[in-house]
Amino acid sequence: MAYQETHVTQRTSRAVSTNKVLRNTYGLLAMTLLFSAATAGAAMAMGIERMNILVFFIGAYGLMFLVHKTANSAMGLLSTFAFTGFMGFTLGPILSAYLAMPNGAALIMNALAMTGATFVGLSAVALVTKKDFGFLANFLMAGAIVLILAMVAGLIFQIPSLMLMVSAGFVLFASAAILYQTSEIVHRAGETNYILATITLYVSIYNLFVSLLSLLGIMSSD
Repeated sequence: MAYQETHVTQRTSRAVSTNKVLRNTYGLLAMTLLFSAATAGAAMAMGIERMNILVFFIGAYGLMFLVHKTANSAMGLLSTFAFTGFMGFTLGPILSAYLAMPNGAALIMNALAMTGATFVGLSAVALVTKKDFGFLANFLMAGAIVLILAMVAGLIFQIPSLMLMVSAGFVLFASAAILYQTSEIVHRAGETNYILATITLYVSIYNLFVSLLSLLGIMSSD
């Protein structure tokens, strides 16, 4: 009887901890997305041109490294907003370029709606079914390497079909990352750092939106 009570107590404690991480993660994610939207709007209003790809990588990966180094301290939140604000700022010129197209506003809204629907749908799958998607870890690691190499090749050789494949690949990669991260919160007792969970989901949403926008732009007659 004592063993059963202990087991029930442990399960209850784990459920409470998981729900707390989920609430904190989704709450912080919502705030970072709004902050990114604000910085993107600021970049558009200022007429900022698209950032040099090398500067983008240095800024993005440097700030992401800072987030991971400070994730267990109060500085973690500041690092998180610095990273997501930077990513939003770099998105501004891209949105401006699409808005200059005759059908640009519709493309952006469609990509935004598809991103939101995909995120909600995949999160619901992981939370409702409670299926363990931990097996996606190796796929994500291999996929990240392949996509980065393909992206670099596409930028160097300017092959339209390759860039189309990269965008489609990022859509699949981001979708798998959303399933994986949500599953980790539900099934891994050690996944309690909501800052790191938020960053993973944010990057997935960012990649998903940009990739869908790229695909819609390529398929558009404009």
